[in-house]
Parts: sequence; C-alpha cells; structure tokens
Amino acid sequence: MTMGECPAIWRHLMACIVMVGILSLSATALGNEEDEGLLVIVTGLRSQKGNVHIAFYDDPDRFPDADGMVLKVEVTIIDGTAHHKFNGLASKRYAIAVYHDENDNDEFDQGFLGIPLEDYAFSNNAPVFLGPPSFADAAFEVPETREVHIRISE
Repeated sequence: MTMGECPAIWRHLMACIVMVGILSLSATALGNEEDEGLLVIVTGLRSQKGNVHIAFYDDPDRFPDADGMVLKVEVTIIDGTAHHKFNGLASKRYAIAVYHDENDNDEFDQGFLGIPLEDYAFSNNAPVFLGPPSFADAAFEVPETREVHIRISE
C-alpha cells in the first residue's frame, strides 16, 4: 500500500462511520415516534371563563374520586377549546374526567345532594346517568390511543 492510498481508505472509513451515525440517528428518531404523547381536546365549553381541569385515572376502584387521580392539569381555554399534550405516560388503561372550572376556584362545585354546578365530561364521552360512568366505559389504552376528544355538554 502506498502513501497515496491511505487517505482514500481513511475517507472511505470516515464516510462509513458518518453513514452509520446517520442511520443510528434515524432509527432513534423513528423509535421516539412511539412516544408521541397523548393529546386531549375538550370542546363544548359554554364560555371562555376559568379553565378546564383534566384528571387521569388508572384504577377502576378509584375512578373518578379526587384521591384516585394519577395526573391532573389545569388548561387555559382558547377559542372555546382546551387542549393539552401529555408525554411520558406509562403504557396502560386510563380514564379521564374533566370539568370546566368557570369560576376559577379550583373546585368542582356541587349543590344540594351533590348535584354538579359546573359542566363536566369523561373520556370516550361516556354517558352519565345518576352518577359517573364506569371506568370501563371511559377507559382507553396508551400508547394505542393518540388523541382523546371529550365534549362537555351543558
């Protein structure tokens, strides 16, 4: 091997190293698509006042009790919609309860006999009849589910 051939070999080796690096980065980027997060979109809000509370549950026996929440956020209302992207959720079944805290007092206001005074809803738009829906009716799987649309009806 002459001295003139060495730089060509090193250039070839460096090109291979760069290609392996690019392919590795592409594979890493593709792998990260699996954790794109979960986008929750809440519509049907009667006003722009206050904010929306979004609570995640993963235990059917504690849904939708306040002490059963595994994650809770308050979201600003923009153009009659509240949305929030949740990243890093564990792969499992969840159910979501939301309420429109129109008076912004950080409480789910209830009247006589616990009748709700603020609008609320659940994931899967699970129906409410004389009490909250079952966890099974509101549940969805992460990461299979990428978006949850919840409509609050007055």
